[in-house]
Amino acid sequence: MSHATPAPSAPRPASPIASARGLRKVYGDGPAAVVALDDVDVDFARGALTAIMGPSGSGKSTLMHCMAGLDRPTSGRAVVDGQEIGGLSEKHLTRLRRTRLGFVFQAFNLVPTLTARENITLPVDLARGRLDEDWFEEVVDAVGLGHRLDHRPAELSGGQQQRVACARALITRPSVVFADEPTGNLDSVSSAEVLGFLRRSVDRLGQSVVMVTHDPATAAYADRVLFLADGRFVRDLEAPTADSVIEALRTLSAPQVPAGAGGVR
Repeated sequence: MSHATPAPSAPRPASPIASARGLRKVYGDGPAAVVALDDVDVDFARGALTAIMGPSGSGKSTLMHCMAGLDRPTSGRAVVDGQEIGGLSEKHLTRLRRTRLGFVFQAFNLVPTLTARENITLPVDLARGRLDEDWFEEVVDAVGLGHRLDHRPAELSGGQQQRVACARALITRPSVVFADEPTGNLDSVSSAEVLGFLRRSVDRLGQSVVMVTHDPATAAYADRVLFLADGRFVRDLEAPTADSVIEALRTLSAPQVPAGAGGVR
């Protein structure tokens, strides 16, 4: 009896590294209340660099802070690598941020009295963990600062300081790195250094990165750009270029999702 060979099944898409469902954030009460996030649904891809863009006040940083447990949403769910973070105590949130989340902000937030190496390993030291020297060498090689590890922040350029901050964000092998305007204080050359590193961290190290930016050239480093307006997602752009991002920003007033949808997957 002959048996038909079963057709190969389509590969299952990887589960998102982070997601939100019905995420809402309201500041204030009554007539003075401001809705920063309006029932947002979103999935952030694993092993990808996702950029979030939108006008000032659109909810970009609020979304990132809620996803990272730096702020608590008014309602809805935020999940990072399978862990719902909304119900965690401050103690467990602190542990989550130290071990499974990485952060890069516009301000470098380096400790001025520590060397570059000591700043990079600080999260491991604070968690009283054991440094994986092989991983440290791999991250330092990717960031391109092996010759500056003994220098303190004041002896480094702005781009070098931000690359130290990026390396620090990766040292604990986090599930996801949240970067909020990481090139906002940098010139074009230093910006390219930092963005190149973030891109390599995804391509070479398999990192997942979610980045807030206002700059089309910065967003062009991403695999995908999501556009927020008035606390809702209104655009979703794959394989962006600076020109396609600029065009999307020009038409931001014409949402492509139905009224009340508020989300992208």
